[in-house]
Amino acid sequence: MNKRLILWLAGIVVFIILITGSMFIVKEGEYKVVLKFGEAVRVEGSPGLYLKIPFIESVSKLPKYQMTYESIPTQILTKDKKPIIVDNYTVWRINNPQNFLKTVQTVSGGVQRIDEAVYNIVRRKLSEINYDNIISENTERGNINDDITKDVAAAIIRDSYGIEIVDVRIKRTDLPDGNKQSVYNRMISDRESIAAKYLSEGDEESRKITSKADRTATELLAQAEADAKKIIAQGEQEAAKIYNSAYGKNPEFYNFYRTLQSYVTTLENEPVIMLPIDSPYTRILLGK
Repeated sequence: MNKRLILWLAGIVVFIILITGSMFIVKEGEYKVVLKFGEAVRVEGSPGLYLKIPFIESVSKLPKYQMTYESIPTQILTKDKKPIIVDNYTVWRINNPQNFLKTVQTVSGGVQRIDEAVYNIVRRKLSEINYDNIISENTERGNINDDITKDVAAAIIRDSYGIEIVDVRIKRTDLPDGNKQSVYNRMISDRESIAAKYLSEGDEESRKITSKADRTATELLAQAEADAKKIIAQGEQEAAKIYNSAYGKNPEFYNFYRTLQSYVTTLENEPVIMLPIDSPYTRILLGK
């Protein structure tokens, strides 16, 4: 009786071991890779309960979510031979667990391959660009990051690591402490030279504009004076024609009118005038 009970209990234990050894759970945000004699035979990526062959198949876990790797700050020479300290971060994830296990095996192994690819491409890219363009956040930096991301992704795909590069970003591009002041002084000198050039070009352009405006004003004034003289001459000519026409119609009245106008001019300031009795002025004043 005791032996039979022991056998039953042993059988139950073995059954439980077999059952538990044949099941595995996949959680959210992870891959479970089923290995048979060390070789990946299938990948389960959806959360749930799955079966495997106990003692023959084993399970390896890999992260499914995106991961971030921050590189160690490294010194790199730019195109204009300025040494800079560069550090960057890489956003990546495993997109083919079977290739990943076959090539790099572990997350740390994947990070090592990413670090090598990022370092080589960042060094090559920055060696083709001057320092001033690298530190310009609004112009070159965005293009540099995009180009580096594309090249690193292509290198990782080419080597079939089962890794997807989501983004590579340069965080810092600082000068080494020993070089900062000399480079800053040189940059200040360069900026002052550029500013002086711009000021000189501005002064020259200002003189050109002023000279052109003065010449235009002189030409306009000369043309206006010529037009005014022409108009005045035409007016005087027209007035003379009118006078001649009026004089021809009634010479006596015209002489009388001109004499009255001369009275206005002569007597304007109330002068004392002595005239002969037979003077035309006197006759008119006396009504004769």
